[in-house]
Amino acid sequence: MPNEAESRQLICEIGRRMYERRMVAANDGNISVRLGDNEILCTPTGVSKGFMKPEQMCKVDLSGKVIGDNPGTVPSSEVKMHLRVYQNRPDVGAVVHAHPIFATSFAVMGRGLEEPIMPEVIVNFGRVPLAPYGTPSTVEIPDSIEPYLAEYEAVLLESHGALTWSKDLLSAYMKMESVEFYAELLYRTTQLGGPRLLSPERLEKLYELTGRRPDSHSF
Repeated sequence: MPNEAESRQLICEIGRRMYERRMVAANDGNISVRLGDNEILCTPTGVSKGFMKPEQMCKVDLSGKVIGDNPGTVPSSEVKMHLRVYQNRPDVGAVVHAHPIFATSFAVMGRGLEEPIMPEVIVNFGRVPLAPYGTPSTVEIPDSIEPYLAEYEAVLLESHGALTWSKDLLSAYMKMESVEFYAELLYRTTQLGGPRLLSPERLEKLYELTGRRPDSHSF
């Protein structure tokens, strides 16, 4: 498990990257890291991800109960969806939620990222499904993402944004960057007449290299 002091610093650094890359606006988005089997470090509510300080991070257990005394800071109400990931995936060490412009545009129009347009997409995701709409800050969003947690590491949240998870925070953040890059490519190639999809033969070779098969989470 990661060192707590280092995790606090890294959350702030990743938050600044998200803010500078316009993946979040104002106080949007949230980040979390697993510190132990029943201990999660997460971003506070009401604080811009671009201006966080290490001492502002909050700690909760897997049920969402606040651990320790940190006056003046309250966990984001959306930590519920982070906790649902950790509860279902013991191998996951970090979760990132953001509103990147292109990926969120697809989420708002009710469309996942499901076109096989380049090898990196196959290697990183297979595809990025759309989780059904849920009311923010309620258990509706955790319930909506749960069916995708076992087979994926990224989802779009209908009319909301994107969620990524991985073994550590840097990996989870890089997946968010990749989701946004994928979404922008789909958008721009559509303006040029539509993307040329990878052929079944090329997909099969990628499945062999990555271990992915043409099942429910592949193309």
